[in-house]
Amino acid sequence: MNIKRYVLGNSVTTATKAISDIMTLFDITEDKSLNAENIEDFELPADVVVVNNQIIEEQQRVIVNTELTVHNLPGQARRFKKVSSTAIDDDVSISADKRLTMLNLLSAMREITGYDPGPWGILRGVRPTKIIHRLLDKGLNKVAINKVLTSKYDVRVSKAELVTDIALRQRPFLLQTKDSRRMVSVYVGIPFCPSRCLYCSFPAYVLPESEKISIFLQTLEKDIRAAKAIIMSHNLIVQNVYIGGGTPTSLDNKNFKWLLNIVSNNFVTNLTREFTVEAGRPDSLSDDKIDAMNHYRVSRVSVNPQSMQQKTLNLIGRNHTVKDIIDTFGKIRQSGIPILNMDVIIGLPGETEQEFSETMMQIASLNPDNLTVHTLAVKKGSILKNAVRSGTKLNGVGDKIQHMIDIADQYARQMDMYPYYLYRQKHMMGNLENIGYARLGTECNYNIQIMEERQGIIGIGPAAGTKVVDNSNWTLKRCYNAKDLSSYINNIDRYTSIRADLFADLYTRK
Repeated sequence: MNIKRYVLGNSVTTATKAISDIMTLFDITEDKSLNAENIEDFELPADVVVVNNQIIEEQQRVIVNTELTVHNLPGQARRFKKVSSTAIDDDVSISADKRLTMLNLLSAMREITGYDPGPWGILRGVRPTKIIHRLLDKGLNKVAINKVLTSKYDVRVSKAELVTDIALRQRPFLLQTKDSRRMVSVYVGIPFCPSRCLYCSFPAYVLPESEKISIFLQTLEKDIRAAKAIIMSHNLIVQNVYIGGGTPTSLDNKNFKWLLNIVSNNFVTNLTREFTVEAGRPDSLSDDKIDAMNHYRVSRVSVNPQSMQQKTLNLIGRNHTVKDIIDTFGKIRQSGIPILNMDVIIGLPGETEQEFSETMMQIASLNPDNLTVHTLAVKKGSILKNAVRSGTKLNGVGDKIQHMIDIADQYARQMDMYPYYLYRQKHMMGNLENIGYARLGTECNYNIQIMEERQGIIGIGPAAGTKVVDNSNWTLKRCYNAKDLSSYINNIDRYTSIRADLFADLYTRK
């Protein structure tokens, strides 16, 4: 049934965001031009479904009645009704009325369209593992948690087991110690790349002329000094340092060495657990930069080929060859840097399952310590998104993408890796997930902390986010630097002041 729009009936007063979230899974958008109050007074076109949703609270229970009316032929309509109920305090991460609305609507829309939008049920957030950690905090075991995910969130058994196993592996990294409250991670974002990739929606810029680079680095230094002042004022311990982007190694040799020096001197101590640098593009690396990373004791480097198919590299805007990837990886490995990560993307335009399998075979031959498997997300602001709007077709569908994920998982396990962190994004192909794999003992602690949000993060650079976490109840407050480079430079004092106030609010509380 070809439904493109939905209309909220006059019985809908709450849970409208929940309705929107589920309809988005079916690529159906709200038509706000129609008046819900007199929706039955005129003939609707055939591509519209009317949603009515009644929520009743009685005797410590919530009852949700959801009715969908599909106007499929002139003068005719089909009605679908779903009723669910639960105890008011029966849920752990989303209010009962919203959860039941989403379950009702998902079930009805599957029936109406004959389409299943994916294995994650009604879970829409970036961090599904956070739900598992809350349940573990309550004392639930693996069996009980999997039952919650499958029965209350309609998650498929395979994904419930995957995300629960990941959370259990993460627990040792999240254990509380006497120093936990004062432990933080530091993220430094460098918003430059040698070229802009087809799929990229990050606020990254092709490397500008030296004068603009100089102004940016002066501002970055001010940002770093302000972050250091926070650390000193509140006696914080920097557990992890992560330089990302963009592509930090796109800076020239001199500026890159300056970056490592100032970051190391201000944040890295003998209590720092890891120091990561993203070196995603082999055309941005040099022998001098590899030597500099070694000198400043970088412990983890991420080389991100995304694909080992030359035609794909050309298509997505990478100005290097497969051989460049192999050669660069070999040089970093020979340098003695302890942990190397590689990223791949599933669902890149034109890539077949066989070609993806060949990519994974080449990745396995290089034998990285970590592997991050991304599912392509067609994001607003990317060149790919504009191309899709203009009619470009993507050949990735749910079953095909899931098969590629399975291929990556098989190769990862052949390399003695296991999944240790997972996150999801909007507009992912197949409504699936991104998974990080690691050999035992090589897990990226920063990745775990940024996803599970049980540690403060000091964000430095354009678009960097800062999170201040109260570990007495796992609540957090956030602030973000401007994405736009000029706005970041012109307003750095305001951003650093807001960030300092967040930390002062938590650590000077009586």
